Amino acid sequence: MKLLFSLQLWVLIGTLFPDAGAINLQDNKDSICAATALIQGGMLDYYEGTRYGGTVGMFQPPYYWWQAGVAFGGMLENWFLCQNDTYKDLLMNALVAQTGPNYDYIPANQTTVEGNDDQGVWGLTILDAVERNFSAPIDGKPGWLAMSQGIFNTMYARWDMQSCNGGLRWQIFTWNSGYNYKNTISNACLFQIAARLGRYTGNTTYLDVAERVFDWLVGVGYIVLSEKGNVYDGAKVEDNCTDITAIEWTYNHGVVLGGLAYMYNATNGSSVWQSRLTSVLGGATAYFFQDNIMYESACQPYKTCNNDQRCFKSIFSRMLGFTSVLAPFTSDTIDPLLKASAMAAAGSCDGGTDGHTCGLDWQLKTNDGYYGLGEQMSALEVIQQLLIHERPAPYRADNGGTSVGDAAAGLNSTTTNVLKNNLKITGGDRAGAAIVTTIVLGIIIGGAAWMMF
Repeated sequence: MKLLFSLQLWVLIGTLFPDAGAINLQDNKDSICAATALIQGGMLDYYEGTRYGGTVGMFQPPYYWWQAGVAFGGMLENWFLCQNDTYKDLLMNALVAQTGPNYDYIPANQTTVEGNDDQGVWGLTILDAVERNFSAPIDGKPGWLAMSQGIFNTMYARWDMQSCNGGLRWQIFTWNSGYNYKNTISNACLFQIAARLGRYTGNTTYLDVAERVFDWLVGVGYIVLSEKGNVYDGAKVEDNCTDITAIEWTYNHGVVLGGLAYMYNATNGSSVWQSRLTSVLGGATAYFFQDNIMYESACQPYKTCNNDQRCFKSIFSRMLGFTSVLAPFTSDTIDPLLKASAMAAAGSCDGGTDGHTCGLDWQLKTNDGYYGLGEQMSALEVIQQLLIHERPAPYRADNGGTSVGDAAAGLNSTTTNVLKNNLKITGGDRAGAAIVTTIVLGIIIGGAAWMMF
């Protein structure tokens, strides 16, 4: 009832003040950057880090740590694409605050609840800092590349051969609900992190790991390569990962797609990786666009998207942009979809008392009554992709990248203890962690099961 009232209120505000600060997006840099500046301001309405007593690097409830990682990735891309330093210090403080004592993005405030997917999503953002030459951390802290390598090393150390012939579990720690689930997003993040490190450093060992992870995803049936490739959500280890949750989300497709684009680029246009990329892109364009406008097909038509799922289009948009740049043969397919979606998303940003609060359903081209961090993040990411060809491609170490690395990062004894789940926790910690990370399974339409991030 409360949600219904809130939606009705936003619709009423939009009706009474239809042009109050609404975004009028034009296809030029000044207009795009002005629009994304407004949208970022709306994102930061939810940010705790600038409030008295707030946690630097975290957004207010009900938003989780992984969503902060995605949000900062979008803002970092905006810093690069718009060449705007407005939020540079905020970004630096947030990224450094959440590194954890071993600089591998296992911070103390997440040690009882963090999953492999959470760490992996932050890893994608830290690699953005590497490839975009974001200013290096100071005061003796490791470089962004070293932190990315620490994330990779700690994640790959959890590769689990005890079930399903390999793969990462959803959860890091045995006491968390979902430890028995091997999900696509955790493994897709590891795949992409390895691909990006291989491309950036030139070390083919990373590319070998990326191929191993991708082969596992295909072999277990989470990815089905065809003209319209499928990327499913995951499965439980009790069934040896055979009873697959056959639902498709934009973020799973997006992270796999991005990893494939990096592998294609790193292997100088390998026909093998081109074929795989073409398959997954074929599925992504078929399943997540309606009239050329992006949508979350598993929940959006039924108005059942939760706070996690309302963020997924942000990752998808960023990965489509990377793919268009790194695999130029895809640009004729991707760029018109991004443009149509960006224009529609901008149309949805006409809600709220400020007149530029963004909505969920971009097909309407006006605010649909939904609002929140996810709506702002997704609109930001898709709109700024219109600039993706106007700035340099992600740097490598041999063509301008400057970040300092450490191939052995994350392999110290303290991190190893974390990997072995040797933390001392109380009964209260155990109960709280279980509640926070409980798997939420539901029925959408026709018996399709969905899972929270």
